[in-house]
Amino acid sequence: MIRDDIQAAQITAMKAGDKPRTATIRLIVAAIKNRDIEARTGKAPADDDTLVVEVLQKMVKQRRESIDLYVKGGRPELAEIEASEITVIEDFLPTQLSEEETTAAIEAIKAEIGAESVKDMGKVMAVLKERHASSLDMSKASALVKAALS
Repeated sequence: MIRDDIQAAQITAMKAGDKPRTATIRLIVAAIKNRDIEARTGKAPADDDTLVVEVLQKMVKQRRESIDLYVKGGRPELAEIEASEITVIEDFLPTQLSEEETTAAIEAIKAEIGAESVKDMGKVMAVLKERHASSLDMSKASALVKAALS
């Protein structure tokens, strides 16, 4: 499980004295704990890895947005810190599908459910998320689905 990998990496980073990596892993652990607390009141994913992947993907997205803002604001040193955090977080994410594999999955789902226009985008996205949520960046997949249906 991804949670176990994160805990093991935290211990390893602490023993190695790698303070930036340790700090980032602690952020990951805190975000996962927050998501666990939220899941108690709402509907939690059936698979624990799915929950962890959602948290990690959200963290990467937030940091990419921060990098853009830091670069626009003339703060490259802060952008570098965010980029190094992304590297650590992505170590725990499962391998992402390539653009070709994503397009192939979209075409298969499109044929399976008979989607023909942009009106069917929600249906295609729902099936795509159900099957490939842990191995896709859904924001990029959304653009590919839209392109495939238009």
